[in-house]
Amino acid sequence: MSDMTQLLHSMENTIKLQTRAGAERRARKAEREEKEFMQKLQQAAASRMELDGRAAKVKGAEAAAQRDQLIGLML
Repeated sequence: MSDMTQLLHSMENTIKLQTRAGAERRARKAEREEKEFMQKLQQAAASRMELDGRAAKVKGAEAAAQRDQLIGLML
């Protein structure tokens, strides 16, 4: 019976180790995916800021053109 008990303990330990290894792999994958997501989020924020800046520049140019046209009509 001792051999059978050792076999069962060995199998139990193997299962525990496999479970722990799987959990560690999933944790590393989750960390990697979170890091990639944060990088994409930062890139999106930078792109948004760039687009907002360009839009403000265009609006400013349009406002200046309208002002110049109004001044031209008044003269």
